[in-house]
Amino acid sequence: MAELVRAIEAEDLPKVKALLETVFQSGEYSDIQRLGGMTNHSYKVTRADGEKYLVRLPGEGTEELINRQDEKKSTELACRLGIDSELLYFGDDGKKVMKFIPDPQPMDESVMKREENLRQAAQIFRRLHTCGEDTGVRFEVFEMAEAYKKIIRDNHVALYSDYEDVTKTIMDIKAAVDAEGDAPKVPCHNDCLVANWVLDCNGKMWLIDWEYSGMNEAMWDLSCLSIEAAFTEENDNALLTAYYERQATIGEKKRFIAAKLYVDYLWTLWGLTRVPYDGDFMQQYADERYARLKKNIDAYKKLS
Repeated sequence: MAELVRAIEAEDLPKVKALLETVFQSGEYSDIQRLGGMTNHSYKVTRADGEKYLVRLPGEGTEELINRQDEKKSTELACRLGIDSELLYFGDDGKKVMKFIPDPQPMDESVMKREENLRQAAQIFRRLHTCGEDTGVRFEVFEMAEAYKKIIRDNHVALYSDYEDVTKTIMDIKAAVDAEGDAPKVPCHNDCLVANWVLDCNGKMWLIDWEYSGMNEAMWDLSCLSIEAAFTEENDNALLTAYYERQATIGEKKRFIAAKLYVDYLWTLWGLTRVPYDGDFMQQYADERYARLKKNIDAYKKLS
């Protein structure tokens, strides 16, 4: 799917200046560039001293989807763990200022699949998942799905004709996986798309944008990365081996594939909530996820 590219919006400029004034007591800057992203308005801002910062303004409609105080807790944890850059400001409304990661390298699926980057991603996940902290931020996939479904219906966006049948299949798979043992809830990023990974000029990987982070099963993050970076079966096996520091068991692989279903199920619905704001782009995003979801149902059944 093509990237959603947006230009600098004139009405954002006074908001950026006001935010800089709050943080630095001066709203002046020498350069501003709009960054990518599907919902928010994010900018790379260079101040007169040459220092670069990320300035994030929340996008329209995000207040229905995101608890900004929850996001702040997870962002602060990520910064303490050295997973994300330095946080300078996080407002109650979701406005954010962070140090800009130096000289980010072009990032795409092929870069993410490189052995050294895949291994770094696994190490970042392990650091996050085993940090022992409970952020108190709930990420309940199927509760969120119900909330998204209400927004979709309230906005008169069409659900898929086989949505109820697919939902039942997913719930049956979840029941089978859960019957083999509970997975503990740990801090997770939950939105590990390629655009949320940054490779700096020194070859270090960073994981950014913690809007959807919260306590979840660890396999969600690994499955999300696999989906978003279009990993092959070989890549999946390498990721699981790097994460566990051993070969994954059949049970772990089944939980990994099941998590892929949950990931695409939730983000399909999320995409549909955004259709009133972003139109065909988000409809295509949701359609692609839904098609892949149904293919992975078949993959799970084969493994079982």
